[in-house]
Amino acid sequence: MSAGLILVLAVIAGYLAAHAASEWLARRYLIVSGAEYLLLGILLGPEVSGLIRASVVESFAPFLTLALGWVGAQIGTQLYLPRLIHVRGAIWRVAFFEAILTTAVVAAIMTWLFSLLFDTPISNTLVPGITLGSIATASSAMGISLVSNRMGKRGSMLRQLEITSLVDGIVAISVFSILLCLNHPAPLGVQRMPTPTEWAVISVGIGIVGGALFHLFLGAQQQIDRLFISMVGAIILASGAAAYLRLSPLLPCLLIGMILVNTSRNRETIVKVMDDVARPLYFVLLIFAGTAWRPSSQALWLVPVIVFLVLRYMTKIGSARLAARANGRLRTLGPNWGRALLGHGAVGVAIATNYLLHDATLLPNIVFTAAIASVLLTDFFGGHLAQSALRDQFRRATERFSRLADLLEPLRPK
Repeated sequence: MSAGLILVLAVIAGYLAAHAASEWLARRYLIVSGAEYLLLGILLGPEVSGLIRASVVESFAPFLTLALGWVGAQIGTQLYLPRLIHVRGAIWRVAFFEAILTTAVVAAIMTWLFSLLFDTPISNTLVPGITLGSIATASSAMGISLVSNRMGKRGSMLRQLEITSLVDGIVAISVFSILLCLNHPAPLGVQRMPTPTEWAVISVGIGIVGGALFHLFLGAQQQIDRLFISMVGAIILASGAAAYLRLSPLLPCLLIGMILVNTSRNRETIVKVMDDVARPLYFVLLIFAGTAWRPSSQALWLVPVIVFLVLRYMTKIGSARLAARANGRLRTLGPNWGRALLGHGAVGVAIATNYLLHDATLLPNIVFTAAIASVLLTDFFGGHLAQSALRDQFRRATERFSRLADLLEPLRPK
């Protein structure tokens, strides 16, 4: 039996086995499914069991590119402008404040740490440092939705978390995509190297052209099967073009998703198709990411991984608290509402995998190891952290209501 067939069968068996238990684990123990697929990939990979050779993993690179593009497109389908313009400005300010501060702090500290540990100029460690800043910013809404469904409550806190997780994904993808434009290798056979600005325009142009073409030819399509095939084709075209040009597929496909959801008549169908495919495709991405893992050859590789895990935890909570305080929402959200944002989700894995596959990056194995270690931790504990944050906010709201009732008690008619 070939190694490629083993990998395909392992993906199918792993998905079916974990899918049967994931809903039960999520309901009973608040464990967000995903870590088991990553572990399965690591166990099958060349560094552990050796069932899957490195050459086989490389042969599945086009499928990984499709998975990366689908992650970006799903984020884009959440950017339905008529719905988002009704969100209060304070919610947006808190979300962007938290995302930008997290990116800046983690990127600055990790850049300095890489330079110190590996005796490399800071100019050379900016790329892995900023990449880890982007990965740290990404947060998942799966744990938030899981807890909100269990508690059966909605309110300003949940709305803030949903918008913040969306903004986290947009900021993380944008920063990483621009970073690859700034650190773009010189293409072969080209007399004039495009500038970083031109690479950024090309990346955005791929997404705009792909979204416009899909809307022009198939925007009014109602049949789900044809919609699915067309969307896969659009994402393959955009992600393939971006990967060929050594750009990130995430930003062009994000723009495709945003254009489709805002211009097509069958918006609900597009969102449903994207959501139905995104979760199993994310699980497959985790398996492939696990098989692609390699330990770093650097002697001190474990130090930046541990520092990143601790730094992300502290920075996420601290930046969320500062964002709420600066925008007058600390009393509403509470000091520890950032704990609900610690779950990683697909965006962080996608950025780490994209960085690993890119051929012009520094310390790719360390960056990738830090990302998957964070995913493993947050998938197990992210749901409980989100539950504690929501319960804390509900408890404080109940206490404020009780104090208000006590103050109004003397005014009640006898």
